[in-house]
Amino acid sequence: MPTVDVTETDKEFCVTAELPAMEEKDIEVSYSDDGLTIKGDKREKREQIPVDYYHSERQFGAFERAIALPEDVNTDKAKASFKKGVLKITLPKTEEVRSHKKTIPIEA
Repeated sequence: MPTVDVTETDKEFCVTAELPAMEEKDIEVSYSDDGLTIKGDKREKREQIPVDYYHSERQFGAFERAIALPEDVNTDKAKASFKKGVLKITLPKTEEVRSHKKTIPIEA
């Protein structure tokens, strides 16, 4: 599973996922009513080295990560970029959600 950070501003949600040693073609990003889904397949590339002992802690194979987000996301303006093993997805909020922010006064 990739490690993921989800941040929120007044205007958008931003999802950042670490996907080291992967290529853009091996990653799929989608959004539905359930939220954001990141799928991928990290392929193993091992060299055949004649040794008596071999140890590996890296993980390979297919993964799917679902991230719940509010439904009020403007998916038409969503963007994703992938640089140096980091996937960044920007999901703007709809104007309706942005205009509903209201400050609640605090009574003493």
